[in-house]
Amino acid sequence: MKPEQISACFFLQMLVIIAVSRVVGWVGKRFLGQPQVVGEMIAGVLLGPSLFGAVAPGFQDALFPKASRDILYVGAQFGVGLYMFLVGLGLRRDGFRGHGRSAVVTSLSGMAAPFAAALLVGPWLLGHGLFGKGVGPLQAVLFTGAAISITAFPMLARIIHERGLSETPIGTLCLTAGAVDDAGAWIVFAIVLASFGGGPWVAVKAIVGAAVFATFMILLAPRLLAPLGRMAERAGKVGPTILAVVLGAFFLCASAMDSIGLHAVFGGFLLGTAMPRGLLSKELRRQLEPFTVVILLPMFFTFSGLNTRLGMVGSVEMLLIAGAVLAVSVIAKGGACWAAARLSGQDNPTALAIGALMNSRGLMELILINLGLQRGIIGPPLFSVLVLMAIMTTLMASPLFELAYGRRARAEGTLGALREEEGDDLPAMMTGGREAPVT
Repeated sequence: MKPEQISACFFLQMLVIIAVSRVVGWVGKRFLGQPQVVGEMIAGVLLGPSLFGAVAPGFQDALFPKASRDILYVGAQFGVGLYMFLVGLGLRRDGFRGHGRSAVVTSLSGMAAPFAAALLVGPWLLGHGLFGKGVGPLQAVLFTGAAISITAFPMLARIIHERGLSETPIGTLCLTAGAVDDAGAWIVFAIVLASFGGGPWVAVKAIVGAAVFATFMILLAPRLLAPLGRMAERAGKVGPTILAVVLGAFFLCASAMDSIGLHAVFGGFLLGTAMPRGLLSKELRRQLEPFTVVILLPMFFTFSGLNTRLGMVGSVEMLLIAGAVLAVSVIAKGGACWAAARLSGQDNPTALAIGALMNSRGLMELILINLGLQRGIIGPPLFSVLVLMAIMTTLMASPLFELAYGRRARAEGTLGALREEEGDDLPAMMTGGREAPVT
């Protein structure tokens, strides 16, 4: 295709993506009680070969030709990375300090139990010929564990944000635990790639690079970025220069994470957590959030949906395998996170809510299994089984959360909205000078 044809095709793609995402999101929210983000995820799958490509393959190929997908891919990665930067901006560091023990226990349990389950499930799936040629039992276990343990971090962040829980203790706990879980899953996946022909350097680079980057962002970056906050406070606004510096830092962090074999979302998220709070963070969210949510994120969902083929799960045998994988995934991930939250001192409604949110897989799962399919680690049938598991666990998250924690979430969401309007002193005024406990 000529450049002008690709350009025209891209603009038409964006028109369709935005329209379908908003409509499906509204239907899901209005009639099914699902957050807008879940509807957008489903819209992405509907625009792919699972429905649109099956009903009108010629039209689908014309709207999403291969020549234009590289542009869609870049926009998708930009969108999800920038959204996670905004999520990091809304994360309350003081809330994590107050509930760090619960976050660490929940995160570790949400990784340990799935990998224990993978010791049985991985070889079983390997015995059914669902992995690629040359994959051994250890590789099957590691990949299965990563696929079961991963959390839909962007999805989790969007659900928490839409319910006004971004700055509440339970929101902070889930986001922190989800971030650690996903980072661990990607490191394990890097080890699988290394053992599957990528070489040991792939795993070493991912592990050491992630540790160095996280240490720098936690210990040094807040001090280096503090002058930006003071500049914004003196000017009373975030002007083009400050915005350019912040976006430049975002691109650098996203590129660093991609280059070490993880994902741009972790660079964006850690940068957001390190940014100065106050006027700078509020203005950045006000300026960047509408474009990110309405334009960029649907690109991410659609690109992932274009690689999803749900029709591959058709036979009775594959449906039984899919059901078994779903059951094990829910028990190992959601059950373990619920138990860990209870053991760390949370009450039962809070623990159930944490388990429901952490159990969602969403499109972080789709990213991982797409890479597994491209590298020949898994075959198309297992890819379809894991896609189905990702969709089902994500659809389960919101209803289960509402059942366990809905009333309290609405109360905390109201408090979060008031906090946005009145400033950070409001929680102290309403809790006697102390941060309100999760329980």
